[in-house]
Amino acid sequence: MIRYHYKKLKIWQLELEISKDISDILDEFPTQEKYNLGSQLSRCSISTPSDIAEGSFFELGTQLLIASHKKYITIETLKST
Repeated sequence: MIRYHYKKLKIWQLELEISKDISDILDEFPTQEKYNLGSQLSRCSISTPSDIAEGSFFELGTQLLIASHKKYITIETLKST
């Protein structure tokens, strides 16, 4: 039986870094959104490295687009994530 070690996957490592970046971005959110969109972004970014197979990354990207539309983050920040 071959053991599968997810921490060696480049995609998992990337998603973990994205989760950290999202955490930093959320520090810039307005107070009223930290518990709404911010909370959702945080949960999504954490779930992505945890469960890549469910396609959570697409959910995260969608929420970042929403945050950009609401001007909570800049276009430059959106492009860098």
